[in-house]
Amino acid sequence: MHALTGQGCVQLVDEASRPAGPLRVDEEGWLTGVRRVPSPNCDDRPPDTPIDLLVVHAISLPPGSYGGDYIDEFFTNRLHADAHPYFRTIEPLRVSAHVVIKREGKVIQYVPFHRRAWHAGMSEFQGRRSCNDFSIGIELEGRDEDPYEEMQYGVLAELSKLIMRAWPGIALDRIVGHCDIAPGRKTDPGPAFDWGRLKRLIVR
Repeated sequence: MHALTGQGCVQLVDEASRPAGPLRVDEEGWLTGVRRVPSPNCDDRPPDTPIDLLVVHAISLPPGSYGGDYIDEFFTNRLHADAHPYFRTIEPLRVSAHVVIKREGKVIQYVPFHRRAWHAGMSEFQGRRSCNDFSIGIELEGRDEDPYEEMQYGVLAELSKLIMRAWPGIALDRIVGHCDIAPGRKTDPGPAFDWGRLKRLIVR
């Protein structure tokens, strides 16, 4: 259905953190060659709903701390509330994203793209509510105030191009931040994120 080969493949090479061969979307909506941590926090999209929005988020657990397995645990409902005081505030939440890009550029997928990940919450884009229904959510390991890593921009741009080829309804102006679809409620990926840089990498 959405498998990409030939011109649809993206080459990502970085030792053991990413695949040594072409990256593509397989028939079941998974990226090939990347680590999968299936999340139960997903469901079917509404029938006949095209995927035509890409939402960029930021996450760090606990806030401002990078590395470790806390994001995996959070997206799979295994986060221990006693591991950090902040975790008590989020432990009851049931959320996910399709993909996380770690600080070093490592890609982890939690939900196949054709399914609805629970990443946007209450949201609206161009008059359409419930953006989870028609969007793909990508989380960058980071936070609003911290500059994102060069590797993250490169990987995000290549993944964006791959996704845009698989779902042509996602044009450049339909790649937005969580802040754009939930203003006043969410601020990520924040002022530290360079949108111009991302879009130049996508179009070059």
